[in-house]
Amino acid sequence: MKDLLRKYACKLGAAGMADPSLVVMAGLDDEIAWNRPDPSAEVLEEVLSGLDVNSILFARPAEPYWTMISLLAEEAGDAIAPTDCETRTFLHDIPVSPDFEARSIVERLKRRKSVVIPGRGVAAWGTVSPEQAFIFFSSVCFSCFVKFCTDYLDGARRGTLNSRWREAMRLAAGLLDPLPAAAPPLTSGPLSTEAGVRAAMAEAGLATVRLRLVDSFFGNISFKLGGTLFISQTTSSMDELAGAIDACPLDGSACTSITASSEYTAHVETLAATGADGILHGHPKFSVIMSMDCLEPDCPDRGACHVRCGRPRTAGGVPVVPGEVGTGPTGLCNTLPSAFGGGRGAIVFGHGLFTLARGDFNGALQDMLDIETRCRQEFLEAVDCAGGSTTDEGV
Repeated sequence: MKDLLRKYACKLGAAGMADPSLVVMAGLDDEIAWNRPDPSAEVLEEVLSGLDVNSILFARPAEPYWTMISLLAEEAGDAIAPTDCETRTFLHDIPVSPDFEARSIVERLKRRKSVVIPGRGVAAWGTVSPEQAFIFFSSVCFSCFVKFCTDYLDGARRGTLNSRWREAMRLAAGLLDPLPAAAPPLTSGPLSTEAGVRAAMAEAGLATVRLRLVDSFFGNISFKLGGTLFISQTTSSMDELAGAIDACPLDGSACTSITASSEYTAHVETLAATGADGILHGHPKFSVIMSMDCLEPDCPDRGACHVRCGRPRTAGGVPVVPGEVGTGPTGLCNTLPSAFGGGRGAIVFGHGLFTLARGDFNGALQDMLDIETRCRQEFLEAVDCAGGSTTDEGV
C-alpha cells in the first residue's frame, strides 16, 4: 500500500500539480498506511474513519493552481462551480470547508469527491484505491484552472478584473511550461499486427501525458485493424495502457465494448465518417478554455452550450462542437463525426480535443500539440498576457 501511495504522490509531481514531498496520502489495508508522517495525519485519520472509503489524499496544489483555487473559493462561498465536462461528469461542484476540521471536511466529502480548505489545501477520497483520490484531486486542479481562465477572459472583456486576479494571471503566464514545436517521434506505421497496435497506443498515450495534453485518467485512444477497433478501457490511465486496451469486433460479435471507453460509439462513428485509422483524445487546458469562450453573452442558449450550441465556432483553427459523453440525442457520437471535414481535429465544448491517426499516431499527436499551442496563444493574446515570461516550472 505504501508503494501505491508514493506512486500517486509522484504522479502529482510529474503532472506539476503538487510537490510530491508535501502530499499526504493514507490507504486502508489491514491497517491505515501513510505515504509519510505529517502533522495533518491526525485530522485526516479522523476524516477517513468518518467516511466509507479506502483512501484519502491531502495536499496544497502547486502554483498557479493554488492561487487560482484560493481566489475562486473566496468568491464562491460554499462551493466552486466549474462548468467543464470533467466537473459536470465527475465532481458536480467543489465544496469549500471553512476550517481544517474533521467534522466539516467529512460533512462535505459525504456529498462530493473533494473539498477545498482555504489556506490549507485540497482533500479527496477514493472508495476502492488511492488512484481515485489522485484522479479527483487532479480533476479539481484542472477544472479550477479552466474556470479561472474562462472567468478571467470574461472579466477582461467586461473590464471587471481586480488587481488580485490580474496578479494571479501574471503568475500563471510566467509559469506556463514552454510547449515544444515538435512532438516526440512515435512508432512509424503501417501498424499491421495486434501487438504492434497495442504497443503504439500505449506509446502515444504516455507521450500525451508527458506533454501534459491530458491529466489523470481522462482522454482515450483507439486504432482500427481489420474488423476490430482497439480502444482504451473506461477509467484507464493514458500513461498506463498496457493491459487496458479492449479489442472490440465491429460486427458486434463480442461484448468487449462493455468495458471500453465511454466514447466508444463516438470513435466508431468518427472513423467511419473520416476514413481515419484511429483517434487520439486529450484534455489540453487551453483547447478546453477556448472552446468555452463565447462572445454572445445574451445568447438564449447560454448555459447549455455543451448540448445546444448551433453556431459555427472555432478555436485553435479547428471546429468547436457541442456534445455530451454517451449515446443520447446530444451525445458527441452525433456531433463529432461530421466536425472534422478535411481538418486536423475538433474540440468538443468544455470537454477536449480529438485528432485523427492515419497509419500511426505521429500526425495525431503533432496535431494535438499544434492546436493546443495555437489555443494557448489565442488566450494569451485575448487577455493581453502574450508577453508573459516562461520558466522551467510548468502547469
